[in-house]
Amino acid sequence: MSAPPAKVAAEELGLEVYQPTRIRDPEAVEKIRLLHPDLLVVVAYGQIIPASVLSIPKLGGVNVHASLLPRHRGAAPVAHAILAGDAETGVTIMRMDEQLDHGPILATRATAIATGEDAVALTSRLAEIGAQLLVETVDRIEQITGEEQAHDRATVAPRLSRKDGELEWDVGASELDRRVRALQPWPGATLPTKKGRVKVLKGHVEGDRYVLDVVQLPGKRPAPAKQVLGDA
Repeated sequence: MSAPPAKVAAEELGLEVYQPTRIRDPEAVEKIRLLHPDLLVVVAYGQIIPASVLSIPKLGGVNVHASLLPRHRGAAPVAHAILAGDAETGVTIMRMDEQLDHGPILATRATAIATGEDAVALTSRLAEIGAQLLVETVDRIEQITGEEQAHDRATVAPRLSRKDGELEWDVGASELDRRVRALQPWPGATLPTKKGRVKVLKGHVEGDRYVLDVVQLPGKRPAPAKQVLGDA
């Protein structure tokens, strides 16, 4: 398993890295306490930070979340924004509490989801937006009060599974287009063809049809769909 990009970058800068398996473990909590941090920043961490940790930094903890909260709380906000057919999404900087993506909003920045944009491209753009917004927010964090989320408007963006990528033609062209784009790079989308199920990397809507552009057979390299499947 490869190291997280943040860990690689930190090590290249000669920074100390500590990567606990569970943030709730007493050893992890004590390790953080001994660092006397001013601020805790979390990005796509995957664990709820407990009060025992959130209470350590004098400025608390903030989370960089890839949606316009309270929409798409959870593990897969980018994919679910595309799946839902949202016209726009964005980044939210929120003050963390002990609930999932629930705390007060410190800053947001919206961006349109481009026609044909998949989750890989959108995630990359949101990472750039989030990094800039985080720098701006941290710079003035002691002056920001924070705004409570409209919890009654919250939606959930749960973790994806392999089954989510097992698509069928009868869901319709627009739905197939959203799903194929949303499920890149994982779990990926597959569709049944005359050569069995193929992984669909790219396609487009043409009238009321979904047309495959780039596909991948098991154990093979990605290739143009016409080359792999012919005209059918």
